[in-house]
Amino acid sequence: MRSVLKILTLILALACLAPAALAASFTATLDRDTIMLGETATLSLAFEGAQPRNVPSPNVPGLYFSQAGTSQNVSIVNGAMTATVTVTFNVTPRQTGAFTIPALTADVGGQQLSTAPLKLIVTKAAAPSAAVVNSGNELAFLKLSFPKDQVYVGECAVARMDLYLRDDVQGLDQFQLTSSPTDGFSTGKIAELQNQRHRVQVGNRAYTVIPVAVPVTITRTGSLTLGPITANIVVELPSQGGGQGDMFRQFGFRSLFNEQKQLSLATGPVNVESLPLPDRDKPANFTGAVGSFEMAASAGPTTVTVGDPITVRVQISGRGDFSSVTLPAQPSWHNFKLYPPTTKLETGDQFGFQGTKTFEQIVSPENADVKDLPSFSFSFFNPSDGQYHTLTEHGVALTVKAAAATPLPTPTLAAAQTAASDNQSPQDILPIKNNLGDLTVARAPLLARPGFLAMQSLPVLAFLAAFVWRKRADRLANNPRLRRQRAVAQLVRDGLNDLKQFATENKSDDFFALLFRLLQEQLGERLDCPASAITENVVEEQAGLRNAPEETLDSLRELFQLCNQARYAPVRGTAELNSVAAKLEKTMGELQGVKV
Repeated sequence: MRSVLKILTLILALACLAPAALAASFTATLDRDTIMLGETATLSLAFEGAQPRNVPSPNVPGLYFSQAGTSQNVSIVNGAMTATVTVTFNVTPRQTGAFTIPALTADVGGQQLSTAPLKLIVTKAAAPSAAVVNSGNELAFLKLSFPKDQVYVGECAVARMDLYLRDDVQGLDQFQLTSSPTDGFSTGKIAELQNQRHRVQVGNRAYTVIPVAVPVTITRTGSLTLGPITANIVVELPSQGGGQGDMFRQFGFRSLFNEQKQLSLATGPVNVESLPLPDRDKPANFTGAVGSFEMAASAGPTTVTVGDPITVRVQISGRGDFSSVTLPAQPSWHNFKLYPPTTKLETGDQFGFQGTKTFEQIVSPENADVKDLPSFSFSFFNPSDGQYHTLTEHGVALTVKAAAATPLPTPTLAAAQTAASDNQSPQDILPIKNNLGDLTVARAPLLARPGFLAMQSLPVLAFLAAFVWRKRADRLANNPRLRRQRAVAQLVRDGLNDLKQFATENKSDDFFALLFRLLQEQLGERLDCPASAITENVVEEQAGLRNAPEETLDSLRELFQLCNQARYAPVRGTAELNSVAAKLEKTMGELQGVKV
């Protein structure tokens, strides 16, 4: 007797707890509560048990929120299905400090639910101190270095960023820069220096150094600061559970029990003094090229006629910012017609600082007095010695011939006709023409012909058709619910045909699986919610179905019940399946006419 009472008490307690288990919930979480300035945190809003009518958007001064996406998850535990909708936001701080994301309120399943406030601490990006590095407690850290303390504006250089990994780090993944302040610098593509990894001793621990090159070009003068550069990485560490019993580690193989850990790293800032280019001894044809260059020039052909083209090819090779290398104007090139040059750049390193830039320019002599193509010069500033240099190529001797006069055609036929006419006496009165030729019927002007008018109306009709089509396409593009309504209607039409086919072939399992999917899609479209979240409880819980006739709601309940019964007692009769299909078709028609 006591055991029976215990069982009844347990059933009563479960019945009381069932509504609470199905209640909707709304929670907010942060993936991290402390980040550095320049990093991004992720805020997740989870709606469980019901669809939210509105998604609140956080607003905190000093933080920028941008929606990253929406995901859905459906789980079935002990026959109870729970749907969870998660909306994520990227949280980007604009300043350091402690921030509080206030409680957010949303309407979930007709209930006003609120989240708990969240704390987010934003710290300034800073490299670890020398004492911390030498202690060996840092799994990884970054160091930034620059080859010079003083540079010239326009100069190219390669900064170096070294990533140190402690000896117990067994893997590296997802290295991503989160911020790289480069005010006064123009950075190129960052790349690892190949075959330069090495191991060093820092304090009492060994580290593997991975060097990364940061190519930069100085863009302004004054005191410049490069960095601090921040990055996120994921490292693999041996699991604490592996211990001495990990046989893979004992035989020298990589352990299968590694654990991953995400780290936020930062370099220290590097101060650089940028000097302006000197005005003293600046060449007149200097166009801003900074670096170390060499030049080679050629021209041809050298024997031409006035107006013929001559190709001048100039190759400038060396090291520097080739974007500032341009072909200067040559004031000594008189009596030539000049055409705009073409440019081709061939780089010799991965940063684009070394290479050869080729210019090809077409010039044309304007008269036969031209005897040579004057010398060509190019000037640049070399930051290594702080001086201007001018490269000069000697002139090219030319042989220019005068253009020959074009001979006039010999008027042989005209002279013969003139001589013949001189031997004949002119006719004062022409004879009357006896034969006037064939008579033709005069046709109406082209503008008055119906066919011509019809052809002229075709562009107008085509424009009107395109205008109507465009308006219809814009209306569909701006109305996602209408697009979904049409797509679901087509899906239901095709699905009814498949249902009749399954009924004819007596495929009960396929029939009721498709029946349940059609109910989900149609109800999801009517209620403007995901189809995967539709269950038979929606008939009772959704306020959007209150306008539906009671007969339609009864039909929906019966169809959902048939789908549930089909899992345990499948229907085998073709006639019964056809009747269910007819009932679904009638219910779908009534449901499509319900205004929600």
